[in-house]
Amino acid sequence: MERLEATVLNTVFHNPNTGYSVINVHTAQEDTAVVGTLPEMNSGELAVFSGTWTEHPTYGRQFKCESFELRIPTTPGGIERYLASGQIRGIGLSTAMQIVARFGEETLTVLSEHPERLMELPGIGPKKCAMIAESFREQQGTRQAVIFLQSFGIPDTLAIRISDQYREKTREIIQRDPYQLCDDMEGIGFRTADRIAVATGFAPDGERRVQCALRYVLREAAAERGHLYLPESELNRTAAELLGVPASLCARNLKALLLNGDLIAESVTDDRAVYLASLWRAEEEVALLLRRLMCASLTEPVPGTSRAIRAFEKRHHIQFSASQRDAISRALANGVFVITGGPGTGKTTIINCILELLPRETEVALCAPTGRAAKRMTEATGTEAKTIHRLLEYGGAENVFSRDESDPLEAGCIIADEASMIDLMLMRSLLRAIRPGSRLILVGDADQLPSVGAGNVLRDILDSEEVPCARLTEFFRQSETSRITVNAHLINHGRMPQLNEKDTDFFFERKSSFGDAARSIVALVTRRLPAYLGYPEHEALALSARSIQVLSPTRKGDCGVNTLNRMLQAAMNPPDRSKPEMHWGESVFRLGDKVIQIRNNYQLGWVRRTGAGEENGSGVFNGDVGFVISVIPEGDELSVTVRFDDDRDAVYNPKDLGDLELAYCLSVHKSQGSEFPVIVMPVVGGPPLLMTRNLLYTALTRARRMVVLTGREEVIRSMVENDYVARRYTSLARRLKESAVYA
Repeated sequence: MERLEATVLNTVFHNPNTGYSVINVHTAQEDTAVVGTLPEMNSGELAVFSGTWTEHPTYGRQFKCESFELRIPTTPGGIERYLASGQIRGIGLSTAMQIVARFGEETLTVLSEHPERLMELPGIGPKKCAMIAESFREQQGTRQAVIFLQSFGIPDTLAIRISDQYREKTREIIQRDPYQLCDDMEGIGFRTADRIAVATGFAPDGERRVQCALRYVLREAAAERGHLYLPESELNRTAAELLGVPASLCARNLKALLLNGDLIAESVTDDRAVYLASLWRAEEEVALLLRRLMCASLTEPVPGTSRAIRAFEKRHHIQFSASQRDAISRALANGVFVITGGPGTGKTTIINCILELLPRETEVALCAPTGRAAKRMTEATGTEAKTIHRLLEYGGAENVFSRDESDPLEAGCIIADEASMIDLMLMRSLLRAIRPGSRLILVGDADQLPSVGAGNVLRDILDSEEVPCARLTEFFRQSETSRITVNAHLINHGRMPQLNEKDTDFFFERKSSFGDAARSIVALVTRRLPAYLGYPEHEALALSARSIQVLSPTRKGDCGVNTLNRMLQAAMNPPDRSKPEMHWGESVFRLGDKVIQIRNNYQLGWVRRTGAGEENGSGVFNGDVGFVISVIPEGDELSVTVRFDDDRDAVYNPKDLGDLELAYCLSVHKSQGSEFPVIVMPVVGGPPLLMTRNLLYTALTRARRMVVLTGREEVIRSMVENDYVARRYTSLARRLKESAVYA
C-alpha cells in the first residue's frame, strides 16, 4: 500500500450518505485526484492518504484511498486557506489573511490555546473573538470525531449526529462501549454499533453484544412493525440470526435481562411474550386508565337526549339512522365511548350533534394525532381542534407532557378523531391527562392501516368488547353519487370497485407499464387535473401542490415514492435562479417545495405567529407535512425553513435535514390522518405484502373530492382479493378483559 502526503485544494464531489468523495490535492510533485470514502475536506488541510494508484478510463490517473489521517497545516499559506474555507464562523478570506499575517505558523496554536490574542487585531472585539474561538473548538472536535467514526464506514450524516450527541467524549464513549449508541440514539441500529464493536475487538459471543442485540430486536419490532412484544422463540431466533450465534446463547442471555428487569415476559399462549419493560408498563397502564374512566361516574349527565337529538335534526334538516341516534345517546352516557365506521357513515355529523347536546358549562377539547387531521376537524366542527401533543402541552422530550395526572385537562369531554393513528405511548399520555368523571370519545376507522407507532390501540379496544362502542355501517355522505364512498365500502368488503362509470368522482386510467403510469401521473398533477378542476393557469402548480396528493404503495421502483417525488419536483418546482436551494445527499430542497418530516424530532424548535403574538415550542413529528418558505444555501447560517400545516415554522440546520423528504408523493402509510381534495395513485404492481385491500381502502378514504387510479385493472383486483393484514403482537384487548375483574 502506497502513501500520498498532500494539501487539499477542494472537494469535487461528496456523497454524505455513502461518504464517497473525489478530492483534488496538491503534492510536492503534482496536482492529482484522490477518490474513496472520505469526509468533505476543506481547502488547505494536510492529509496522508494510504492506498493505490489506479487508471480511470475517463479521468486518468487517480489515487484510490483506503485510509487516511489528517494533519494540521503548518505553512502560512496552508493555514490561510484552511481558515478561509468557511468552516469557522466569523472568519472569511480577509480575516484569515489578517490573522495569519499576525501569527504566522503559530496561528492554530493561538486559536486553540490563546484565542483571546485575536483581540490584538483591529475589528475583532470580545464578542467576535468568543464566536471564532467557540466555532474553532466545535469544528475541531466535530471533525476529529467524524473522522474517527468514518474510519468504521459510518456515513457523514450519521457521524455528525453521533458527534453532536457525545461531543468531546465521542471517541471515549465509542471505544468503551459502542453498543451505547443503540440505547442513546433513535435511528442508530445494532448493525452500526456492532460494526464498530467487532472492529475494536469485542467478542462475538460476549454478554454485552448478545444482550444489546436482544433489546435491539424488540425495539426494531416495535418501531418497524408495531409489535409490543415478540414470542420468546421468535426473539431468540431473530437475535441469533442477526449475531451469527446459536439461539441457545441468546436464550441464556435473555434470562439475565429478565432477571434484572430490562425485559418482562409473561405467558400468553404456549410461547411466552417478551416485552421491553417500558412497553409492558405502558400497555398495562392504558388498560387500567381506560377502566378507571369507564368506572368513574360522569359529573355532568345529559338529560333528555332523545328529544335533543330530534331538535338537532330539525335545525340542520337531516335525519339520523337508528344506529347513529344510538351512537349519540350512548356517547353522552358513558365515560369512554368509541365511534368507528368508514367514510360517509356520519362520524363528523355525530360529533357535531354531541357538541351541541353537551351542557353549556361542559368544557370540550377536540384533538387528533396530526396537525392536518386537527385542522380538518376544526373546519368540520367550527370548534378549534389541537394535535394531541399540543393539547397535552408537549414538554420537549419523548412522551413528556405538562398535562398529566398532576395537572390534568380541565375539559369535561375529550373527543379524539382519527383514533386508528394513536399509538400506545400517545394513548397512555392522553389518558393520564384526563380526570376521572370526564368523557373520552374516540372516533376513527378501525379498517384503516394501524398507527405508525407501536400498538394497535383502536382495534384492540374494539376487539376486547369491554369498551362501549358504535360500529357504523350505513353510509350517507354525498348520497350515492359519491363513487369514492361506494367504492371504498366495496373494497372493504372484498368486492371490485366500479371503475368505468362516467361523470363521477372516481376515475381509472389504464397504463400497462410502471414508466407509462409514472409519466401519466406527472401529466395529471401538472396539467390535466388542474385544467379539469378549473385552476387559473398562473396558479395551477401552486394549487395542485396543495390540493392534489400523489400516494404510492411502495417507496422504490419507477412508481415508488422516491422516483415520483423527483419527477414531480422537476415538473412542479424546477430549478430557477430566483429560487434558492439546498443540496443534501441525493435530495434537493428548493424554495416552495412540499416536504414531510419522516421521524420524530423532539428538540427541533418552532414558532407559530398569530394575531395574539408568537407561540414558541419544540417538537416536529413523523408525518408532519409543510412547504419550504426559506432557504439560506450558503454562509454561516445554512438553513431550510418549513411552514407546516398548523402554521408552525421550523428552521432546519444541515444536521436536521436528514429528517426531511419531499412530499409531492407520499406513501399510503404516511398519508394516514390526512384528507386531500384529490388523490392520485399508481396501481401497477408491487410486493404482495404491500399491495393489500387494507392499503387500497386506506388510500381511497384519504380523498374528499376525487380519486384517480392509474395502472392495471388486474392489480386492483389482486389488491381487493388480498385481505392480508400483518398481525401486531399486542395484549391490550386481553388486559382490558382482565381489568374487568378489578372494576
